[in-house]
Amino acid sequence: MGLSTHVLDTMHGCPAAGMAIALYATAGDQATLIKRLVLNHDGRTDAPLFDNASLRPGTYRLSFDVAAYFKAKGVVLPEPNFLGCVSLDFGIAHADEHYHVPLLVSPWSYSTYRGS
Repeated sequence: MGLSTHVLDTMHGCPAAGMAIALYATAGDQATLIKRLVLNHDGRTDAPLFDNASLRPGTYRLSFDVAAYFKAKGVVLPEPNFLGCVSLDFGIAHADEHYHVPLLVSPWSYSTYRGS
């Protein structure tokens, strides 16, 4: 499966459908945009971020536009928002393995882990 993600809205208890995300390759302080996507009705991308053939070892960043998502859901947020974009930096050591990067998020907290 390569690289995938899934976002769950813990405030509303549902997938974060419609959340905008961006995937970057990173090298030190440099980040190169690979793609921008919007999550589907299940809070996932329609296809893997990288399939098995295109996944490479290296460092990456997933950026999740949390504030825009919750504003679009009608949540009244303070200015400035506590969480704007949540960026997760992670490494791919073994390109032959599946890497799943889930995000559990509310306007005030988030959690992640290496999923299966």
